[in-house]
Amino acid sequence: MEKSYITWEVIYDRVKTILENTPKDKTFYGVPRGGQIVAGMTGRAVDKIEDADIIIDDLIDSGATQERYKKYNKPFVALIDKRIELQNQWLVFPWEMRDNDKEESVEETVEDNVTRLLQFFGEDVTREGLKDTPKRYVKFFQEFLNPPKWNCTTFEGEGYDEMIIQKDIPFHSLCEHHIAPFFGVGHIAYIPNKKIVGLSKLARTLETYSRRLQNQERITTQVAEFLWDELQPKGVAVSLTAKHMCMEMRGVKKHNTSTTTNKLLGFFKDDPDARNEFLNSIR
Repeated sequence: MEKSYITWEVIYDRVKTILENTPKDKTFYGVPRGGQIVAGMTGRAVDKIEDADIIIDDLIDSGATQERYKKYNKPFVALIDKRIELQNQWLVFPWEMRDNDKEESVEETVEDNVTRLLQFFGEDVTREGLKDTPKRYVKFFQEFLNPPKWNCTTFEGEGYDEMIIQKDIPFHSLCEHHIAPFFGVGHIAYIPNKKIVGLSKLARTLETYSRRLQNQERITTQVAEFLWDELQPKGVAVSLTAKHMCMEMRGVKKHNTSTTTNKLLGFFKDDPDARNEFLNSIR
């Protein structure tokens, strides 16, 4: 039987409907334990069934629970009556969830929100091209915002103390202001002080800090400061050049523009010759 996760939003809506159809002076006794949670949400819960005007539960399934409470001669209501709706589904309420259920439910809730966003902008979410778009959208963010884990492995520099530079490293990120892409290339250089790092780790560093909701200035600084802390070099230089879709697709809509940001530390900041060597090498 297919699981169907009942969201808090659905629960709030149904509690609201029950209250709208119930006189304000009526009180509720909740059937343990799901019904107790629902009764509490009404703001009119009582502890003893004798003091209640209405018995409430989260679910009527076969009707057996409702039958047991008939002896109290009080109205019996529930959020969902499976004799009327959702007959062939296994319903899971938030208070019944195991950890893996919670993960699935949160994901489904996010997908539902994406669906509502598309509907808000007038899209027909039932058409072929959009049917699975909310699921793909959530999967994209789960993948993009979780770059691979890695270790910053270093080696003895064996006396090498000249500039090491890796140029034209492609990167992609998302603008934190508009969630629009920006992308380009980065150039990373450092002057070793006893330790060197595997070349792939320079690209990994840029990838790690790019795959977040970001701005270009912060990425540049974070990459430089990470390498400065990890390698303890004589100098670090980072330069990023990128095109921003939040500037090309919206707002001023200026095409074919690029933005360059630089972060210089150590020798690259203090020594004009080192700085010029780096900047000339990336032109």
